[in-house]
Amino acid sequence: MTTTYAALLRGINVGGAKKMPMAELRTLMESLGYDGVRTYLQSGQAVFTSEHGDEESLATELTRAVEQKFGFGVEVIVRDHAYLKAIAEDCPFPAADLEAKQLHVTYFSVPVDAERFAEIDQAAFLPEEFRLGDRALYLYAPNGLGRSKLGEYLARPRLNKGLIATTRNWNTVVKLVELTEPTAG
Repeated sequence: MTTTYAALLRGINVGGAKKMPMAELRTLMESLGYDGVRTYLQSGQAVFTSEHGDEESLATELTRAVEQKFGFGVEVIVRDHAYLKAIAEDCPFPAADLEAKQLHVTYFSVPVDAERFAEIDQAAFLPEEFRLGDRALYLYAPNGLGRSKLGEYLARPRLNKGLIATTRNWNTVVKLVELTEPTAG
């Protein structure tokens, strides 16, 4: 069975580091046998279909191929359409009423529990807030992620130890759902 996935590559083409032309990423992914490869923006989103593998094995395969081709390591999370759609639908914040710069989703490589974030005094960061979802964290940052004190705190290595975490703004979250929508054919 063919499944449509999104690959989320962490930290490429940001601030001049880990340069990766999207055309070269598409060619690399096609060489791995992925079909319908498309990229979105320059910041590490690719959509593809595959008949083999699962999210974890596809992420591992792509991680190795990127390192071999580009000469640097990149963390990769792969998620299928059903998961991406559920994340968008389960958003605990009124996404339709917010600007994309205010709402973000951090995708995690593994499930996380509330205990990981128990030390955070959420009241101290208001009006910023976060909520946990299925292998994801929703962050409401009314002044944008670049100015978010809560976002900065959540990015601390000790909170993210043992997992891959990569964040996307709400426009990208919604676009990935759209791009991974299965097509008849």
